Formats: sequence, structure tokens, C-alpha cells
Amino acid sequence: MSTTAPPAASPSRSRAPASAPRRRRKDDTKLALVFIAPASVGLLVFLVWPLLTGLYYSFTEYTTLTPPQWVGLENYSRLLSDPIFWNSLKVTVLYVAINIGVQTVVALVIAVLMQRLTQSTVLRSLVLAPYLVSNVVAAIVFLWILDTQLGVFNIFLQWIGFDPISFWASETWVIPTVALVNVWRHMGYTALLLFAGLQSIPAIYYEAARTEGAGEIAMFRRITLPLLRPILALVLIMTIIGSFQVFDTVSVTTQGGPADASKVLQMYIYENAFAQYQFGYASALSVALLVILMVITFAQYWLSRAGQSDLD
Repeated sequence: MSTTAPPAASPSRSRAPASAPRRRRKDDTKLALVFIAPASVGLLVFLVWPLLTGLYYSFTEYTTLTPPQWVGLENYSRLLSDPIFWNSLKVTVLYVAINIGVQTVVALVIAVLMQRLTQSTVLRSLVLAPYLVSNVVAAIVFLWILDTQLGVFNIFLQWIGFDPISFWASETWVIPTVALVNVWRHMGYTALLLFAGLQSIPAIYYEAARTEGAGEIAMFRRITLPLLRPILALVLIMTIIGSFQVFDTVSVTTQGGPADASKVLQMYIYENAFAQYQFGYASALSVALLVILMVITFAQYWLSRAGQSDLD
């Protein structure tokens, strides 16, 4: 019996399967470029260009009334010998320490309670509600609540037998007050971020620990904190960067007073730029703040080993 060999595939037919995916990849690349183009333009116009322009202005004397004049490192030399800058940096660091310390602890407690006690979506929404209030509105509300004469909180203190506290006019109380206002607004958002991190921890670890007789505190210390470390490090980096940029709460409530006790770096930059029109020096202050944030971010990322997970 004779057999007939099947006809050989034509060259064009054999190349079709290889060329089709290549064309699809090219089409996908063009489509992806179209989708990211608006965001890329926004990034260049509203982030990269202002950053480069501010860096250039930091080496100039610029008041908007005259063209920028190159002065080299003069603004940075002035910055290093400026006592108001160092006081503003000290005030900002104090604010960040109080804000981050209290906010992280409270948010972590809320996140653990939400994981352990309830999975209610309504409760999560209520926790997030303060974050939906703008900083300006929150500042105005607390400015009234904590007012020395008419504030509800001070009226309550007098009713129970205490003297009223000058929250906004006391050099001792003003920064803790500003910090706690922002803790109230942001702790729900931070708690939900940490709650998402807790959801990624396998339940089998807790079940094994309970089998061994471990209590809630022991499981939190030996399981939750180590496995939550990457998310916690990321949250701390985000909140520290945001805390160093505090401005609107101070602007609405104290304007940097009393006696510069609440003059944070952003407030000092704003005054130099839009009150004294020293845009060159204000740009140098902004660059200094950027460098401080970069150093803190990289140091925190390295020390906390944020890129590593104990789940691996």
C-alpha cells in the first residue's frame, strides 16, 4: 500500500503564528502609551517642571518684580545661619513625633480590633469618615471646640472643676493640639491601610499559636507585628512625608504663633514666598525640606527592611 506524504506547510502559513503575537504586542504598547500619556503630561507639568524650576530659583535672588539673578550658594549659606529656619525645623520635628507616635498606635489598635471583633463594612466606613473632612474644615471646627472662652471642651473642663486651657495660645499646648487635630482626621485612613495588611497574614499562624496556648498579646507581639512590618513601614513612610508638609491646619488656627511656637517649615516657606516675596530663598528652603524627606525616607526604608517580608 502506498502512502502519500502530507503537503509541506507553506512558509507564509508557518510564520503566521509567530508574527501575530508580535503585532499584538506592538498594538498593546501603542494603546498603553495612549492611556499613560495624560498622566505623564500631568507629571511633567505639575511635578517635574516645578521641581526643576524651584531648584534653579534656589540659586537665585528672585522677587517676581525683577528677573532672577544668579547668587550661587548664597541662599543655602543664609539658610544654615537662619535661627528661624532651625526653630521651624525643631517645631516640625516635634509635630511629626507627636502626630506619628499617637496616630500609629491608635490606628494599629483600631485595625486589630476591626480584624478581631468585626468585619462590618458600616464600621469601616465610620472609621474612615473623619478622613473625608478637609483639613481646613477640621481646623475650623476644632478652633471653635478648643477655644479658651467659648469652646465646648473648655466649658466642660470648667464644669468638672478644672481651669480652661489655652490650646491655641499656649507655647506648650499649641503643637500637641495641632498634632491631635490631624491625628483625629487621619487615623481612620491609616487604620484601614493597616487593616488591609492584617488581612494578608494567613490565619493558620494564629490557629497554630492558639493550639500552643498563646494569648492575644503574645500573638500580637510574635506574629502580627513581625508579619505586618512591611505594611507598617510603608505606612510610616507615607505618614512622615505627609506630616512634614503640614500647613493648612496651622494656617487656619495659629498662623505660626504664639511667638513662632507653631511656625512649621511649610509655614515659614509660605511666608518667605508670598508675604516677603523672596522666592529664591523660599525655593532654597523647599529644597532643604526635600533633602530632609529623602534622607528620612531612605533611612527608614533601610532600617525597617520594608522591601522584605517574613512571610517569604
